[in-house]
Amino acid sequence: MTPKAIVSYDDTPNDHDALSLGRVLADAGAELTLAYVRHSTEATQEREQLEEHEAEALLERGARTLGDLHVERRVVVSASTAEGLRWLAQADGADIIVFGSDYRTASGHIAPQQSAQTLLEGGPAAIAIAPANFRSEHVSRFGRIGLLAAPGDDAALETARDLAESLGARVTRDEPYVDLLVVGSRPEAREGHLTITAHAQKAIENAACPVLVVPRGVKVRFPVAIEAL
Repeated sequence: MTPKAIVSYDDTPNDHDALSLGRVLADAGAELTLAYVRHSTEATQEREQLEEHEAEALLERGARTLGDLHVERRVVVSASTAEGLRWLAQADGADIIVFGSDYRTASGHIAPQQSAQTLLEGGPAAIAIAPANFRSEHVSRFGRIGLLAAPGDDAALETARDLAESLGARVTRDEPYVDLLVVGSRPEAREGHLTITAHAQKAIENAACPVLVVPRGVKVRFPVAIEAL
C-alpha cells in the first residue's frame, strides 16, 4: 500500500518548507498531492475563471519547486483551510496532511499554523509539520527517527519502524537529537483520529526537526517496508 500525502500549499515561504518535507516522504514511498484551499467563489464568471487560473498557476509553481510537474494538484473551495483539507483527506483516503510552520516561527523551530492546530484536535489523517526554513537545509533523508507515544500505542511505533525501514534509518526513544519525531495520539482519542496530550503539544513546539503525528490506532504504512517483509 502506498501512503497518500496531501501537501498544503499556498506559495508562501513556510509552505516551501512543507514541499521539502513532502519530498522526503515521497522518497520513502508516499504519493503526493499538492492542495490549495480557496476561501470563496467570485460573483461573476469572468472573475471566477481568473481566480481558478491563478490557483492552478500557483500549484504549477509548487510542482516546479517540488521538481515533479506530474504531481497531482487539487484546488478546494472552503471557508476554512482546515475543513477544506479535512474534506479532501477523507474524499481521497489520504494518510497524511503536510504543513509548514506558522509564518512567524523562528528558523529551525516548529509552531503549528492555525489549520494544522485545528486538525491536531480531531483530524482524520496524520499531520506532518516542517520546521521554519526547512527548505534551506536540503534534507534528503532521515537517519534517526524519534518516538513519543504512550505504552501500547502500536500505530505510532509501527509507523516509526516502517518509515525507518523505508529510509534506512533507526528508531530511538531517548536520543535528544533526531531527524524526525513521530508522535502518537492520546489513548482516549477516537479510533482513526488525532488528539494529543499537553506534553506532546509542548514536545512538538520544542522540536527542531519535522514531526509526524499519527491518529489513534491507524499506522501509516510505507511500501519499501512492506516489500522487505
